[in-house]
Amino acid sequence: MVAKLTPYISSEDARTQAEFYKDSLGGEILSVMTFGQVQGTTEANKDKIMHLVLSVAGGNEIFLSDSFVPVSGERSIAMALAYDTEDAAREAFTNLLEGGQVKFPFEQQAWGSYYGEAVDKFGVTWQIVKQM
Repeated sequence: MVAKLTPYISSEDARTQAEFYKDSLGGEILSVMTFGQVQGTTEANKDKIMHLVLSVAGGNEIFLSDSFVPVSGERSIAMALAYDTEDAAREAFTNLLEGGQVKFPFEQQAWGSYYGEAVDKFGVTWQIVKQM
């Protein structure tokens, strides 16, 4: 059996969050569907994101949508991205720190690879590693 796991993030501002990830990790927004594209949507919600597909870091996809309830606190899940080079991993780590914080510094680890954790300005934890 083959399956593909795609992270889906509920956001208070999916457009802004997707642009941040696009710029930080390198990628592109592949598609955007707003609630306004669905019949019966209220005027107040017509510009909210129902479904956004973002391609980052060489073809990995992330889905995002605007949440109708407040999104708060650090999430209990982390996004893990592995890079082929230390430079690419370090750049992604540094970019994700804009407005965020270091949870674990990006450094060479006992197992020989580079690894770090950053909590971005949206409260998402990112584990960045240079593949061995």
